Amino acid sequence: MDTKCDLAIIGAGPAGLTAAVYGARAGLSVKIFEMGSPGGQLVNTDWIENYPGFPEGLSGAELMTKFTMQAMNFSEVDFVNKYVTGLESKENRIEVKTSDGSLEAKAVVVATGAFPGQLGVEGEREFLGAGVSYCGTCDGAFFRGREVAVIGGGDTALEEAVFLTKFASKVTLIHRRDEFRGAKILQDRVIDNKKIEILYSETLERILGEQNVEEIELKNVKTNELHRLNVDGVFIFVGTVPNSDFLKDTQVTLDEKGQVVANMQMETTMPGVFVAGDVRQTQLRQVSTAVGDAALATINASKYIEGLE
Repeated sequence: MDTKCDLAIIGAGPAGLTAAVYGARAGLSVKIFEMGSPGGQLVNTDWIENYPGFPEGLSGAELMTKFTMQAMNFSEVDFVNKYVTGLESKENRIEVKTSDGSLEAKAVVVATGAFPGQLGVEGEREFLGAGVSYCGTCDGAFFRGREVAVIGGGDTALEEAVFLTKFASKVTLIHRRDEFRGAKILQDRVIDNKKIEILYSETLERILGEQNVEEIELKNVKTNELHRLNVDGVFIFVGTVPNSDFLKDTQVTLDEKGQVVANMQMETTMPGVFVAGDVRQTQLRQVSTAVGDAALATINASKYIEGLE
């Protein structure tokens, strides 16, 4: 592998793949680092209907296949299957440290995204893969004809609750507030679905069972009363945690949640390092915002590289 490039992109989700396309079109040599398959968390999304250009909608896997094919069309883009462990500033260069050696880049775009948040309740870790899941698209088919609980109140929780009704005999949607945060159209679909029962103002306290999940303990936040519910599975959708651990000992500033701090030009506090997508400090995490972030980050990274020369 060539140990030098113009632009190193860390992560091959929507933001990373967009950055690769923009970088290649700017005439830069691009290396995009991704340990898994390209596409990021979006490949697990059942259906997308709010990304412009696809009026019929399409699955997350289909959309990310198109993103990946477009990036691969450029000879300037090289996919590298290595885990990035850190960044270090050199003279007019940035050393990208990996699990197997290092590489020097003139600029970097961090597009590592985020992973599902956890509640940290009793039984959550113990029953992971034995009834506890963070992906309905991945695991829904295992619960055909069975009863499951969905925890959360945002877009993802609402979307996944509806999706799970394709398999489960009943879905109980549990939300700690007395109203959902998700989009109105998704709320309407949940409310209109006869296989979904909604429990507002409830929190998950414990997940119980022998070898597999058998029941959950809930608490009403208004009365503090505890009660149990028999379920075979628990699907948890309570936000995300940014993939930013590799930046903790670098010049890149992170906020208290681990999100990358950047200005409106997507510049981080480390010269030559830009950021895009769900890993950055932002109010909205959508495919469209990740794509916009990446376009802006890469254009500014290209200008930064021109300045070095």
